[in-house]
Amino acid sequence: MAAFLLFPLLKLVYDSFFDVGDRYDGRTFVGLKNYIKAFTSHQFQMDSWNTLVYVVVAVGIETILGLALAVILTNKYKGFKAIRTFILSPLMIAPLVAGLVWKFMLSGQFGIVNVLLVRIGLLRSTDSILWLSDSRFALLSCIIADVWLTTPFMMLMFLAGIQSIPDSLYESASVEGANKWQVIIHIIIPNIKGVLFSALVIRVIDAARTFDIIWAMTQGGPQGSSELLSVHIYKMLQRYGDVGYASAMAVIFIVVLIAITLMTQLKKDKR
Repeated sequence: MAAFLLFPLLKLVYDSFFDVGDRYDGRTFVGLKNYIKAFTSHQFQMDSWNTLVYVVVAVGIETILGLALAVILTNKYKGFKAIRTFILSPLMIAPLVAGLVWKFMLSGQFGIVNVLLVRIGLLRSTDSILWLSDSRFALLSCIIADVWLTTPFMMLMFLAGIQSIPDSLYESASVEGANKWQVIIHIIIPNIKGVLFSALVIRVIDAARTFDIIWAMTQGGPQGSSELLSVHIYKMLQRYGDVGYASAMAVIFIVVLIAITLMTQLKKDKR
């Protein structure tokens, strides 16, 4: 823990107060200058907004779809095991590979998505929507890839929680004449709140630090429209060698994620 967590974290905080030269050959103490630069930077503010939109939309859709699939697959019917295995298959793919797959699928030149949309009459030509090179659709395209990749995880979490609900509750609901929607609202969701909060915390943190999918699909472009904080920090560190500024942004990012986790955990404990 000390070698792989504590030391890197302390080094990160330490570097954030310095203007570090290339290859760490020199450093100048600048105090809170890097933090002020981050909070006043238009790019940092835009990337923070992109990250917020990405997390809210992606995690929201994944939660709804994951819960719906978990409820459907709770009922045992012919072939449900094969269907469940098929739905879980994206979990076996690395995020970087998934990003590359969706990059090719959404290509305006040879992507299968636009070809299908043309064939069913929703588009006039395959270049009507440039998913990855149009600033209006770039972030949405990355969200679609993330939803496809991570919804099975949410489904698996919810499915485990649903299967732990006693059958007596379902039997009581059936006697009372409750329909399927009422069973979901009054039995399933209240009894999987712990699993729900845990899944949300994991996914919010995971989605906020997404890098692989964004980098594989758009590298944050065009014009920063799909750039998240993780990508911006990487660019500042690797492309421009601004170690101090990148460290300051990383510290801010970590503090925000810890705050979100603590607030979610406190709400969970109160309930």
